[in-house]
Amino acid sequence: MKNIIPGRSGKSTHAEKNFTHVEGHPRTWAPPQNRTATDRTEQQYRQNRKSPPKMNMNSLRTVYFVGIGGIGMSALARYFLSKGIRTGGYDRTPSELTGQLADEGADIHYVDDTALIASEFKQPAHTLVIYTPAVPETHSELHFFRTNGFEVLKRSQALGLITKSARALCIAGTHGKTTTSAMTAHLLKQSHVDCNAFLGGIIKGYNSNIMFSGTSDLTVVEADEYDRSFHHLSPFMAVITSADPDHLDIYGSPEAYRQSFETFTSLVRPGGALIVKSGIDIVPRPQSGVQLYSYSSTDEKADFHARNIRIGNGEILFDFAAPSIEISDVRPGVPVMINIENAVAAIALALLNGVRPDEIRNGMESFDGVARRFDFRLKTPDTVFIDDYAHHPEEISNCIRSIRALYPQRKITGIFQPHLYTRTRDFADSFAASLSLLDELILLDIYPAREEPIPGITSQIIFDRVSIPQKTLCTKQQLPGIIAAGRREAVLTIGAGDIDRLVDPIKQILERK
Repeated sequence: MKNIIPGRSGKSTHAEKNFTHVEGHPRTWAPPQNRTATDRTEQQYRQNRKSPPKMNMNSLRTVYFVGIGGIGMSALARYFLSKGIRTGGYDRTPSELTGQLADEGADIHYVDDTALIASEFKQPAHTLVIYTPAVPETHSELHFFRTNGFEVLKRSQALGLITKSARALCIAGTHGKTTTSAMTAHLLKQSHVDCNAFLGGIIKGYNSNIMFSGTSDLTVVEADEYDRSFHHLSPFMAVITSADPDHLDIYGSPEAYRQSFETFTSLVRPGGALIVKSGIDIVPRPQSGVQLYSYSSTDEKADFHARNIRIGNGEILFDFAAPSIEISDVRPGVPVMINIENAVAAIALALLNGVRPDEIRNGMESFDGVARRFDFRLKTPDTVFIDDYAHHPEEISNCIRSIRALYPQRKITGIFQPHLYTRTRDFADSFAASLSLLDELILLDIYPAREEPIPGITSQIIFDRVSIPQKTLCTKQQLPGIIAAGRREAVLTIGAGDIDRLVDPIKQILERK
């Protein structure tokens, strides 16, 4: 074990982007050349960043959330509730999460009206206000707090404050970060090590997106790249699962997006470790004193990798290999191909933080998964129904291929709701290519989230490019009748919008068939 603990000696170069095996990193690493346009984007971002938060967390009496119902915001709200701090907030619509927060003591309302803010949240000296970038700048409550002397932070800034006082294990990536974060948290939690966690999904078996520990300062954090949020974090260790371009409405170009991940790699604290997926299209920039590792589900040159993969009878087995240890017969509790890769990264983090091999083997087998991440909602001899949060073309491709590997003889019907007009515009061709891996596509209208419509950008531009003959474009209202009318062997709902509200009705239709 001692050979994979941070501080391992050795040197190598990582000037190549697609590095596979790294024993350390040089002390004098120079950033890549010819990045003038991207550097300007990053420099402008740094200049526009707000000054560090001023409020002493120990003086807090109340915390108010503008947009409390989001998965990340609700995790922070639970954190402050657990500390006995009066917590409240606004959200646009009631949900299961807001209902749970209310039951736990949060004061929540659903109309943007400053008159509805309770008086205890109107004391600037003792109230911290946290908002999500999804809330528009015209929001009246947000404007009230900003113009009346309150400390107003983005969620990422508040989370950054927490990571500065903990040993934060931060998992970033275009896709894979939620499952990898949840796996890491579960491995630590069920071991003798323990941890806290802020997750981007509801982890099954815990029915929560947050974990607390009374003994450990290890804190697993899902590091969100949207709006460069992860730049506020202070990782002790970090994993990067992927850097396929996304959020081009924020970053402007694929180069700026990847640059943002490279900046994130420079934030890992000396004495810690950075673990990057083998072949990823970024050049890491670790500080001196940070150990750099690679991982892969297929590349045996990577520091951490899987070998001897066996698939059959609805199960997956593999052996985990590290520089000085091998753990045989690891059995992921959610047996899909992409989880081999996620598991390798999670196991690497767990090992580096003292989890024993026997605890890792038991923890991987008992991991039940994350809601809306390859989430089996129905499994009968005739029909399988899986719900997944995938909203990027690469995620969708991985999801469909995983189902195909598990059920090669079944007809796969995918129901996809595009998320954001800008993402649809930027990746229409890639979405069409991914969705063409299905046997049948049912395509819904775009879920706009925070965006206004863009002329000419509708689901039709994806639909027209999909190559499979069996495809249907429909509204949410038309969907139940379409589901009931056809033959359904393997059904997949995909998307990050409000398609999750259709999952139970679809399940009921399938159960009746």
